[in-house]
Amino acid sequence: AEVDVPDSELEITTLRSGGKGGQNVNKVESGVRIKHVPTGINIKCTQERTQGLNKEIALKRVKAALLAIAQEQKCEEIKAIRGDVVEAGWGAQIRNYVLHPYKMIKDQRTSWESNDTQGFLDGDLEDCIAELLRHRAKEEQASREEERERV
Repeated sequence: AEVDVPDSELEITTLRSGGKGGQNVNKVESGVRIKHVPTGINIKCTQERTQGLNKEIALKRVKAALLAIAQEQKCEEIKAIRGDVVEAGWGAQIRNYVLHPYKMIKDQRTSWESNDTQGFLDGDLEDCIAELLRHRAKEEQASREEERERV
């Protein structure tokens, strides 16, 4: 994947490389610093002897940094859409269905139980939903009271 960076978003400055290299290093501005203005990413390249090569390398590094940021944002968006990943292990379920040797359905969040398994599986969910709504209302009221105690 290639990132398209308009020149208007780049601030390019030249500098003397410094270090070993004799007179060339001291008098020729072969180093390049590229700043991507919208993100503030700063890349400095002085590894080659010519300004053109250093500019090319620095531009590749800026594009790589922007691509990494874009991929990270995409991952965050996907995580936000997916929500928390819950491992499907024993004890992580919301509801238990026991159909043999006895019949029982138990909601783990509210401790609601019923022996009418066939009715529940056929769609008679009103009792379970009503209990869940009562449970959530109690939790919300408890959190509001706790918030009042803190203030």
